[in-house]
Amino acid sequence: MTLKELATRLDISTATVSNAFNRPDQLSTALRDRILREAKTLGYSGPDATARSLRTGRSRIVAVVLAESLTYSLNDAVASELLSGIAEVLDAHGRTLLLVSGRQHANRIPDSASMADGFIIYGLLPNRKMLADLPSRRPFVAIDYDLEGCPTVHVNNEQASYAIACHALAHLPQRPAVISLRLTKHPCNGRISAEQELLAASQTITHCRLQGFQRAFERYAIDPASVPMWNIEENTFAVCMPVIEEILDLPEGQRPTLLLCMSDRIALTALTLAEQRGLRVPDDLCITGFDGIAEGQYRAPRLTTVRQDSLAKGRLAASMILGKEPMTTTWLETELILGATCPPSA
Repeated sequence: MTLKELATRLDISTATVSNAFNRPDQLSTALRDRILREAKTLGYSGPDATARSLRTGRSRIVAVVLAESLTYSLNDAVASELLSGIAEVLDAHGRTLLLVSGRQHANRIPDSASMADGFIIYGLLPNRKMLADLPSRRPFVAIDYDLEGCPTVHVNNEQASYAIACHALAHLPQRPAVISLRLTKHPCNGRISAEQELLAASQTITHCRLQGFQRAFERYAIDPASVPMWNIEENTFAVCMPVIEEILDLPEGQRPTLLLCMSDRIALTALTLAEQRGLRVPDDLCITGFDGIAEGQYRAPRLTTVRQDSLAKGRLAASMILGKEPMTTTWLETELILGATCPPSA
């Protein structure tokens, strides 16, 4: 059964049959139901997507190229919320979402992605060669990553980190420390030494967050070079745990009394491990996060953090790709959440 044969059987045009599958808003509900009912009876499943793509030059597919693995991205609270925002817009406009992992396909772009009508690049890809393999004539939007000649959706990481660090430093802690997320050029899951080369601010948002922390240190007359830093390679409990255990198991006189964490997952891991050791938060140890994930706001003590609207970031990027919003770099607002892990000073 072909589209033309179905149209003949129903005594309607082929365009009307096509609209029933691809542009339902063009038909009355009764007519579309009649077409779909007859198509099902005759075993016709709809116009061939490949043929339509060749004919129109459009696949109605939007690819999201992820810096991390698919498993990690779907389980990470921030990434999954962002993907939900993208999917919401694409669903509303009859588009298909294709997820591509920059780690899984490190050598070349999969054939399915080359058909996409547009690309959303999320985060710093481990291999920039993949970007060079993408069709250059399609629209691109980057999220949390600066890509030359490409509009980007950002939050002001530097200013947000400055604000939360200033709040925390108002407690005048004796020993602040920074726990970063993938900040070093070469893999490092532990303390950052002076020999470690850091990624540039144009390469990773974590460097922007570090700049915010360092500006706050200078405001409170703390030498940034004197503040110890630890790096986390992956934003999961399992990878965070050994690094934070190393910090919390330092002798009491050397253990930091303030942890400025670059993600809520890092902060929540620190909170759990501190409680296991009998450390009182915030009396013995103040902790701040970044992201504003739900888990940090539901548990006690409630996490002091910066909330970024990842859902809105996804919606905006998808709307840009579809031409519903201007293709221009946009900065979204953040919110400082004052929880109990680093409450306002008395």
